[in-house]
Amino acid sequence: MPGPHDLFVRYTFGHPERAEAELRAVLPPHVVSEVDWSSLRRESGSVVDPELRETESDLLFTARLRTGRSLLLYVLLEHQSSVDRWMALRMLRYVVRQLEHWRQQHLESALLPVIIPLVMFHGPEGAWTAPRRVEDLFELPGETEEARKSWRALVPRFEYLLDDLTAEREEALRARSGPPLAQLAWLVLRYGRSDELAHRLPAWTALFAQVHATPEGTEHLVVVMRYLLWIGGKTIQRAAGQVLHSVMDAQQAEALMGSWAEEMIERGLQQGLARGREEGLCRGRVESLLRILTLRRIPVDEASRQRILHCTELETLDCWLDRALQVTTVSELLDDGARASPLKDS
Repeated sequence: MPGPHDLFVRYTFGHPERAEAELRAVLPPHVVSEVDWSSLRRESGSVVDPELRETESDLLFTARLRTGRSLLLYVLLEHQSSVDRWMALRMLRYVVRQLEHWRQQHLESALLPVIIPLVMFHGPEGAWTAPRRVEDLFELPGETEEARKSWRALVPRFEYLLDDLTAEREEALRARSGPPLAQLAWLVLRYGRSDELAHRLPAWTALFAQVHATPEGTEHLVVVMRYLLWIGGKTIQRAAGQVLHSVMDAQQAEALMGSWAEEMIERGLQQGLARGREEGLCRGRVESLLRILTLRRIPVDEASRQRILHCTELETLDCWLDRALQVTTVSELLDDGARASPLKDS
């Protein structure tokens, strides 16, 4: 299920006009001047590994240069709490996946389009410190830089652009050009998971008003405020509510805040029901597992019993249930390195 960061970022920067603002802020000037921005289009699909979907969002855009050549712009938003040293390798993998997909769609082409990778980071703790070039991840032979230089020519060369929002001051983000929603999003992402957000929100009231004044302003504010309610505590929620009352009439503000509160309660109930269902499934598997061990007269020491009773991973419990019909000791059952073998025909 997409998280609040993913939903907020895709809504904001998935639109070409707002994506253009982000790209113009980060791309080298000679690239910005050569792109035909009227041709910028968002493409469907994601190449992010499934296990990283909660910490990353990716967007792919196509555009044409003024010469008519095609260009791919791949944007990855990183919103995990720690800097990933291996991001350059991950980005290389993602870019290769995008190029392989492009090749399948353009079998007649003898050349690949240029693809520009960009990582946008807004982690809560410190600036980005990971290498941006793949070649910096290799352990190269040689005692001196000159000696290592000849080896460096033999490893893959790849570098991604970085928009480290955590390293930007508020004044610099406000100075960026772009639609009001993009400007507000940069600020919200920059301070969204810091203690400063509640204190800074009132100073952004004029920017909230600019967002509200746009044709889709009410919808934009709904998305921004929903994100703030998801990531913030009561202090942020209270500050956000005060800003909202400053940019629209009280009745409309109360209606929106009320609907968001109901949505938060409903989501909380759904999450609680899902957790309760999973806990029930785990409890049933634990009871079945202990029953099988008892029927097979396999002794279970207290430490092993407690480990089984406190296991909350369905996948692990299913694995133990499969093994329970074959093992002869509880240590075999709980051996993390064991592999359940197929049941033999009787």
